[in-house]
Amino acid sequence: MTGHRSVFFQGKGSAMRTTAILVLFIVLCAAASAQTKVGYINSEAILQALPEAIDAQKSIDNLTAQWETELQKMQADWKRKFDEYDKKKLILTDQVRADQERELRELDQSIADFRTKKFGPSGELFQKQNEVMKPLQNKIFQVLEGIAKEDGFDYVFDKSGEILLLYANDKYDLTQRVLAKMQTFGK
Repeated sequence: MTGHRSVFFQGKGSAMRTTAILVLFIVLCAAASAQTKVGYINSEAILQALPEAIDAQKSIDNLTAQWETELQKMQADWKRKFDEYDKKKLILTDQVRADQERELRELDQSIADFRTKKFGPSGELFQKQNEVMKPLQNKIFQVLEGIAKEDGFDYVFDKSGEILLLYANDKYDLTQRVLAKMQTFGK
């Protein structure tokens, strides 16, 4: 995948959004004054139309439902134990009360740990989504790159969600020129 720059399906952030909007503005201005060819896709619509993506999403949804059921059982168990404790706490000895409170805290912590392990930012759900969706995203990108090169597009954006630059012709890459100027800037 040489000859382009890709930020395909990256995370969301205000700095990235600002940069994407700035790049889009520059590209559109350049397109207005030159013969720059700009295109866009809706990756979300593509993924919703691909049978393999639909199947992958179903498997992720099933896994998520299993984990949510397990989480609900854990929470119901905690509530049942808390209600039992709450009814008896006035007649319990200090030691038994302390033991049951510790058990409730530990159970509460295990619920939080389970939630983080399964649904956290780097949890199993994120990993599974990445595992099943990354190959599809790569396929989409390869097809997009082929079309962009065939039809002479200079830039291709993704309009689903945030505006993301998916493809850029290397002839517009100013990185090395900026680096060279930075080395002599202010000297």
